[in-house]
Amino acid sequence: MKGTLIFFCGKMGAGKSTRAGAMAGELEAVLLSEDEWLSRLYPDEIRVFDDYLKYSARIRPLVESLLRAFVDAGVSVVLDFPGNTVGQRAWFRTLIRQTGAAHRLIYCEAGDELCLGRLALRRQRQPERARFDNEAVFRQVTKYFEPPGDDEGFHVEVVGE
Repeated sequence: MKGTLIFFCGKMGAGKSTRAGAMAGELEAVLLSEDEWLSRLYPDEIRVFDDYLKYSARIRPLVESLLRAFVDAGVSVVLDFPGNTVGQRAWFRTLIRQTGAAHRLIYCEAGDELCLGRLALRRQRQPERARFDNEAVFRQVTKYFEPPGDDEGFHVEVVGE
């Protein structure tokens, strides 16, 4: 029996990473976190958003190999990677096709003010994230956010604030 792939989408600060960690624990699944990988592999190299895009693309082939191995071994994987645009979710569809796994897409629905409040708390707890977890970056990234559509073919579960 194959494992299940679990993906997330939602604005910055909507609770994706918090839910991903909790879900991985509840399901005894493997958690793969893009933020953790990038901060460990490229700790001083991501200074602007284009750097993030560059390094994020570099780790994807390794993530794909790991996903296949875990899913084939019957292990579910919680993927804490952004799925906030149709283009980003296209990668999720590719992973589903490559692995043949069942999936869940968790849409963390939250208003801007709640997200900004959570980002402020995160900056207090993790000052090293202040460069990206701020209102300016939130506004820049949020203008590209696209909620998942029925036409994308995902099994979507909406969770609220």
